[in-house]
Amino acid sequence: MRKVRSVLVSAVMVLGVSLTIGATPAQADSARLAGVFRDYSECQRIGNQGIAQGWWDDYSCVWESRYRYYFLYA
Repeated sequence: MRKVRSVLVSAVMVLGVSLTIGATPAQADSARLAGVFRDYSECQRIGNQGIAQGWWDDYSCVWESRYRYYFLYA
């Protein structure tokens, strides 16, 4: 009975860890929010500056109409 219980507890622990690791946020492609801007040109300028400074390798400016701002993801 002890062996069965220890195997069962181990299986439940592994399942819990795998579910926790599998729960990832919406931006799971390793892009992080680097800034919020009113103008697309300002978002582009800061994105290019980040590449020039070596802060990130790539970026994208995404318009969020519900907030009416551009979000810089790098």
